[in-house]
Amino acid sequence: MTYVKDFTWKKNMKASDLVGSLGSVGFQSVELDKAARIIVKMKESNAKIFLTFTSNMVTSGLRGFFAQVIRLGMADAIVTTVGSIEEDIMKAHGEKFPIGTFQHDDTELHESGTNRVGNIFINNKSYEVFEGMMQHIFKELYKKQHRWAVSDMLKEIGLMLKDKNSILYQAAKNNVPIYCPAITDGAFGFHAFMFQQEHSDFTIDVVKDFGNILFYTNQDDRKGIIALGGSVSKHHALLACLLNGGCDYAVYMTTAHEASGSVGGATTEEAKSWGKIKDASDVCTVIGDVTITFPLAMAKALDVLAGNKLIKGV
Repeated sequence: MTYVKDFTWKKNMKASDLVGSLGSVGFQSVELDKAARIIVKMKESNAKIFLTFTSNMVTSGLRGFFAQVIRLGMADAIVTTVGSIEEDIMKAHGEKFPIGTFQHDDTELHESGTNRVGNIFINNKSYEVFEGMMQHIFKELYKKQHRWAVSDMLKEIGLMLKDKNSILYQAAKNNVPIYCPAITDGAFGFHAFMFQQEHSDFTIDVVKDFGNILFYTNQDDRKGIIALGGSVSKHHALLACLLNGGCDYAVYMTTAHEASGSVGGATTEEAKSWGKIKDASDVCTVIGDVTITFPLAMAKALDVLAGNKLIKGV
């Protein structure tokens, strides 16, 4: 039996000690510490780890942390949405996103050519610059071949980038596939469409890439998922795992609730009904803002794994 313990601050407290102390506080603090421990178990058991996240997390400053997590060998495959790809490329070319407020006058922002994601602003000029980048990228891709599976294309784009804080760059350098099944759902898709008008044989093959993620694992592999938010990114990874026997480990981090019936709110128990997660799996769900919960849980996991010499490049 575990009992509630009072949390107290200590001078020079490390993030891992903070999260460990929160594990006896109660409520979501317990789940946060459990998430860190399950991530450690994934790595210790040599599970193939799927890290999934939605594009708003790359809009935020988590983008560089995701790149670092990849470099440290804490993600074997990435599944995300196309906004992540777009904004990673933008930031790799020096674009900066101002922090504003949640209460800003949105009509005023629209008139000034500014788009709001929560309290982060993206100027239309960033997308204008992005258009030029993509035309160059598509031309380079087309020179090499005319038909691309999504993950192969994203690896090639990553090799074109020079920013070590880029998700695409680190994934390409460390041979971590990035799957993006909804690749046309954004500016990337629009520019691909425009390029195809002049190059009718240029094809981005999402069906072939489904085969890539499906055959990335097998029934014998131990599999883990760290699902940040919901959407197609979470479901696509879980579907691939379902078809290969289900996940052995699962950490969900979300602000959604199960009453909505959404992918983001779907619980690990619900996932068991589909076979996405095994009945005897080690799981937890952390309810809260991922820009807070993920860095804290992963920081503790990395400290433990670094002490056990189970992560590279430290």
